[in-house]
Amino acid sequence: MTEHRFISLLRLSLGFVIVSVLAVVTMIIAVFLLPWRSLRIKLCNYYGKTVGPIIIWLARARPELHHYERIAQSMPAIYVSNHTSTLDAFVAIWLCPVGGCGVAKKEISHIPFFGWLYLLSGHLLIDRGDRGSAIAALQKTAALVLRHKLSVWIWPEGTRSRDGRLLPLKKGFAHLAIATGLPIVPIVTHDAHKNWAKHTFSFVSVKLRIDVLPAIPTTSWRIETIEEHLEEVHRAFADALNPDQKPLPV
Repeated sequence: MTEHRFISLLRLSLGFVIVSVLAVVTMIIAVFLLPWRSLRIKLCNYYGKTVGPIIIWLARARPELHHYERIAQSMPAIYVSNHTSTLDAFVAIWLCPVGGCGVAKKEISHIPFFGWLYLLSGHLLIDRGDRGSAIAALQKTAALVLRHKLSVWIWPEGTRSRDGRLLPLKKGFAHLAIATGLPIVPIVTHDAHKNWAKHTFSFVSVKLRIDVLPAIPTTSWRIETIEEHLEEVHRAFADALNPDQKPLPV
């Protein structure tokens, strides 16, 4: 084992301990908040704002955040981010505003401590293999968001990009925008795939530039024109990304 890999594993192990211990403490508190889902969501937002920066630091990423003020200015909103790395989850829980609800694949609930807390928190889980279930989950999310005036954080590509390039966007976030009327706020992360690549346990030090783009109004969006809206958001990401992360020409 190389020295670099050994140090990465030490950092990963320390991160797992921190994530797990704080998750247990937060789960104990969350049990007392079981009747109040919105409070459990907000409790876990504070967990994320504690754990997120620690893991980002342990992963040797140096965040450079641009236009952070746009997150608060647009609340409540649907925050959408490109997805290239395991690190993205920790960037999301760090930046997601208090009162922001996550939408993740159901498999996350199987991750010890972190996933168990996610399940208990009241954040949304969807079954990507069951389209009917996924649509029902989004409908429930829309009702929850409107009832409690929550924001939503979602990765519209639906999976991590293997090479860091932007993938086509799934329609779920657009359906959610149409159902709620909330603005879309694209959050673009650069070079996360170089830091913590998919299926690896080794960290590479990178400057992690994060751009919060201007909000995109959705009050005029309609189901009939959903492809146009997907293209508008995809283009906003593509224009902001570095050349090596832009989507390849079709």
